Amino acid sequence: MNDQLFSQNPSSVLMVDNIPANLELLSGMLKVRGYKVRAAVSGELALQAARNDPPDLILLDISMPGMDGFEVCRRLKSEEKLKDIPVIFLSALSDTIDKVKAFSSGGVDYITKPFQFEEVEARVETHLELRRQKRKLQESYDQLRALETLRDSLVHMIVHDLRSPLAGIYGFLELIREKAKGSIPAETVLYIDEALKSSRQMIQLISDVLDASKMEAGQMKLKLAGCDLVGAVKESIAGLKSLAGERTVRFSPGKNPAKVLADRELVLRILQNLLANALKFTRDGGTIALDVEPAGDLVRVSVKDDGPGIAPEYRQKVFEKFAQVELRDGRQRHSTGLGLTFCKLAVEAHGGRIGVDSEEGKGSSFWFELPVKGPGTPPASEGR
Repeated sequence: MNDQLFSQNPSSVLMVDNIPANLELLSGMLKVRGYKVRAAVSGELALQAARNDPPDLILLDISMPGMDGFEVCRRLKSEEKLKDIPVIFLSALSDTIDKVKAFSSGGVDYITKPFQFEEVEARVETHLELRRQKRKLQESYDQLRALETLRDSLVHMIVHDLRSPLAGIYGFLELIREKAKGSIPAETVLYIDEALKSSRQMIQLISDVLDASKMEAGQMKLKLAGCDLVGAVKESIAGLKSLAGERTVRFSPGKNPAKVLADRELVLRILQNLLANALKFTRDGGTIALDVEPAGDLVRVSVKDDGPGIAPEYRQKVFEKFAQVELRDGRQRHSTGLGLTFCKLAVEAHGGRIGVDSEEGKGSSFWFELPVKGPGTPPASEGR
């Protein structure tokens, strides 16, 4: 049974036909079913009526003097306020070419005259229900986006407020280590070093969160200058030496220069994140190999580990915020946090590309390419 009979807010239907008898017949039937019906005898009047009070659905004839139904539909779809109104063509034209033209102009359905009222009613209700569901879906999406924005703002605020006290902790730990040198047991020094290491990791995570938010919002300005990637790799390795433990980090730079126009600080952080990620997933005794390879207008940097590898379905997901990656045994899951997300945003801000080549059980090779001449230079090579 039609729900319109019991609805407090009946759906509105605009009927457009230049023959008054057709309008009177069908509008009477629809009104009995509980619809709010208006009629227009020309395309111009239909557009005016739709603009003044947009209906929930339009039943539109094709053959009318002046502006035909195809043109009326095209104009409706060209206006932001009216483009989502479903249009059902109701016409005596039965050729396939007319139906194709109707759908091409933006119609959602086509009913051929003479019609059966039960068919018209069924199609009208179907498309009204589809529109109701579409609206609900859009409302849910908007609410979700609003909650996501609120969450990101809250995280950003909390993380920003954590930066200063954490920097203070790190500074005082360094002072303790320096002033107590030679007067405290070696085991205590080791504890302090571990605390400093954890503090550095937390500071890096905070920076990643804040800068990823800035880059997503387009608020991060690059400080472009000549950047020697070989030197940047060496500096990154030295900076993370304390995290290497019993893992071996290898880098054998080639003879060719590898200089790009880039923000050196961001490039260093990209390298540090990729190297830290490799160290995280490489067991003691494992090896991590870095490589810098100039290739025409691009320079490619890769960080290869011999860790557990990444399944194909996760190779794009690892660059998403707080992605969860399941390891090969199917039981362990590891979060990639924001480090790889930051890397992706930073590389793309430079006009470059980033990716991962991996085989389960045989390690992963994370790579990125930067244009030699800086942002705005289209990459010349494809991913491998």
